[in-house]
Amino acid sequence: MVTASRVQLTVLRGRDDECRTIRGLLDGITDGGGSLLVHGEPGSGRSALVAHAHRHVEGRATTVLAGTGLAEEAALPYAGLQRLLDPLLDRTAVLPREQRHLVRRALGGEDCPDARQLALSMGVLGLLAAAARDRPLLVTMDDVDLGDPQTGRVLAFAARRLRRLPVAVLLTADAATTIDGIPACRLRPLTERESAAVLADRLRLRRQRQGETAGTDRLPERPAAPVVAALGAIGGGNPQALGDLADVLTPGQWRGEESLPTAPPTDGALGRAYRARLDRLPPSTRRLLLLAALDEESGPGAPARAAAEALAPAEVAGLVRVEPGGVTFHHPLARAMVAASAPLAERRAAHRLLADALDPRTRRLRRAMHLAAAAEGADPALAAELEQAAADGERDWSAASAALCRAADLSADPAHAAARLLSAARYAWIAGRPDQARLLLDRLRTAPSGVVDGRAGLLRGELELRCEPAADASATLLAAADSVADADRAQALTGLVRAGEAVCFAGDQYRYAEVGHRAAALRRPNDPPALELMSCLVAGVAATLRGDHERGGPALRRAVVLGGRLTGPALTPTALACAAAAGLVVAVDGAAHRLAERAVALARDRGELSMLSRALELRAVAEYWLGRHETAAETSREGLRVARASGQTNGANVHLGMLAVLAAVRADRDTSLRWIREIGEAPTPGSRPHALAGWALAVLDLVDGRHDEAATRLASLARLGTGRGQVLVQVMATPYLVEAAAHLAHRPAATAALTVFDRWASSTASPLRRALSARCHALLAPRGSVEADREFQAALRLHPTEAGAFERARTELLFGRELRRSRRPRDARGHLHRARETLTLLGVGCWAEQATSELRASGESVGPPALPAARLLTGQQLRIAQLVAEGATNREIAARMFLSTRTIDHHLRNVFHRLGIRSRTELARAFVAVPGPGSDPDR
Repeated sequence: MVTASRVQLTVLRGRDDECRTIRGLLDGITDGGGSLLVHGEPGSGRSALVAHAHRHVEGRATTVLAGTGLAEEAALPYAGLQRLLDPLLDRTAVLPREQRHLVRRALGGEDCPDARQLALSMGVLGLLAAAARDRPLLVTMDDVDLGDPQTGRVLAFAARRLRRLPVAVLLTADAATTIDGIPACRLRPLTERESAAVLADRLRLRRQRQGETAGTDRLPERPAAPVVAALGAIGGGNPQALGDLADVLTPGQWRGEESLPTAPPTDGALGRAYRARLDRLPPSTRRLLLLAALDEESGPGAPARAAAEALAPAEVAGLVRVEPGGVTFHHPLARAMVAASAPLAERRAAHRLLADALDPRTRRLRRAMHLAAAAEGADPALAAELEQAAADGERDWSAASAALCRAADLSADPAHAAARLLSAARYAWIAGRPDQARLLLDRLRTAPSGVVDGRAGLLRGELELRCEPAADASATLLAAADSVADADRAQALTGLVRAGEAVCFAGDQYRYAEVGHRAAALRRPNDPPALELMSCLVAGVAATLRGDHERGGPALRRAVVLGGRLTGPALTPTALACAAAAGLVVAVDGAAHRLAERAVALARDRGELSMLSRALELRAVAEYWLGRHETAAETSREGLRVARASGQTNGANVHLGMLAVLAAVRADRDTSLRWIREIGEAPTPGSRPHALAGWALAVLDLVDGRHDEAATRLASLARLGTGRGQVLVQVMATPYLVEAAAHLAHRPAATAALTVFDRWASSTASPLRRALSARCHALLAPRGSVEADREFQAALRLHPTEAGAFERARTELLFGRELRRSRRPRDARGHLHRARETLTLLGVGCWAEQATSELRASGESVGPPALPAARLLTGQQLRIAQLVAEGATNREIAARMFLSTRTIDHHLRNVFHRLGIRSRTELARAFVAVPGPGSDPDR
């Protein structure tokens, strides 16, 4: 049995639902009893929940019988029952004679014949009923699966027959144990937040115990964030594992200054529980189990695979599952505890055996890791082998990070050790493990000064940019770039590119000039393509931000060209992302999309999670400009998943902001607001996520006719002329700002923003940007003027036909509205019909409805769009619409298509929007002459 700590007994983190269930069972006991089985992994909090039940009935008129299953008594029939019912032996007189005889025999150490088991079980039930006659009874048996099986069977029998008795039975068992007829709840692992709360509780308790003891290294008030994340991963969401870890950490480990343990301590409560299980296994099974635990890859021919039969006792004990494909531990923590519980000499011998079984040519890194685990003391040669094997590996960045950590431990030279720790941190970050990278960087603070300071600063700055409040990231990156500039210009330029990204993310574009000056000082004639690309990007963005498009445009186009020419080692996700960013700033959307797509594919292929989210962000922006809004949303959703999985908070918030904008542009209010709520209040005002959320809210205001609010929101995105705020986001949103301001009497903010947009658009070769510029000028021109007409016509000529159907349709809608309100309804109708048709095809119902309203206002009687339904609807929507036209109900359609009625309702709403109709009757009329899918129109 694993006993919960005092903190856990008082505050059961992550177990609110289970506690509520137990309280409900106990509070309703007087109206009829019940039972509950709580099962989970060792240390998951089963015993703590039993204690919670005991505390809940304290002070009540409730009798408590408590027992625990003991493995030492598993071979003694009814031993657990004897200990549990010992306080009730004097009440057996109330039982019928046969039952009384059987109960006394069983509790006296004698067996019960199989034919009399029912009578014995009825006798135990009668004894519990007699005990509950005066007041309710709570019976708990912790770890019922560890004790004798006879006790478990009898208690289960009684627990299924308590409906009319004021008796509650609470049983706990291992995760694999089930008991028929008894409600059960399985304890899940704690979440990251809940794990952090357990660790904070334990640290607070240790600080209270430490008191004011003199001469001791004081524990910190709160643990370092990377330490919490790392301990949460080691503990696997197991409360006892977290508690045991917290009890043995030194103050330096809490602060992240020292290496953390790789598993919970073997002398902790959880370690003792696992050790007791292992001690009951045969020696041969323990040896093979240790090999299986250490052989994490379990490759073909591994020793653990060849001995499945010998592992049968471990499988029965619930530690592993043996299958034809290999050996699987039921929980990662079980693997760690099996390895940690073995004596050091046995572990080293097992590692050497596993190393001997691996081919040094094909499994070089894995073999070196096993040899390193078996090594004693410093071993420079083995450290060098680990470093080389990690560099030559198959891009398993997590394994490479672990290898470099071990190589640092084996290094005799402190400088070599520091360099290897830095490589380990970089590999951890590439693998999407920023917390591990931070911990390793913190260990470098004690390294000899100057050895790796600059390169460590670059990595630390990148982590700040992607995962932390980014306000300080630019300063960190600039300082680090300066310190490495003389030794490594490539790394210095990479740092400056990221410093530039940091100032743009934070809304401090005025600081980009400094980045540009430093990058220019590093530029050399005949630089290789990768270095020239980064120099061109920084120079181009710096010039663009100060309005010098004559210099910025050529530099950015050069960066795009260089990105397309990258080959060999220079072809990296980072370099491609730089080229894609340049393409977006200079408005070559197709090229930017191709470069971003290559960056995504390369990052995926190489397993570089650290860059994948950024590459997806750039691809989504390119898809937005190309008018592929649904594709952009899917890209952003993927980017959100990647960013969250790799701890990139800032990247996740950018993707959330982009999703909110894309939903708002489609007038999907509920979805947009849901994404904005997920952003929360964490982003700093002025940062990119904050600006994207503001843009989305402004578009929703515009859709609802709140033009003043929309214009105010969009004008606040940046303070033009100061370089503060999100200038680039405001430029993207300028068409919406102008559209909102067109309804207002005073438009200075919109006019200023349009001036900036015009200078940028005219410097590009983008027909879309110039079309949007012309549309904006048309909106600001006097109503009904020749200027407005001329600008709208120019916008329609400029809109590209191969992309941007949404923006062209919006221009048609706005032009039609202008003509209708200028009392030219006949001229307006053609534009409004085209707008309505396109917007309906795109599934943008709200904008299509606006076009419909304008058509009706122009005197047109508007029915469904004059388009074949097959062009308007997806295949599934078409089938549903035809079934409705045939008279089928939603429930009948759901049954025929094997879908839920909710799904049918959703599809039908979209059908109504796309066809511009409001009832099933109109739908039936629209489909009178429409042939079904696959039908012959000539029949």
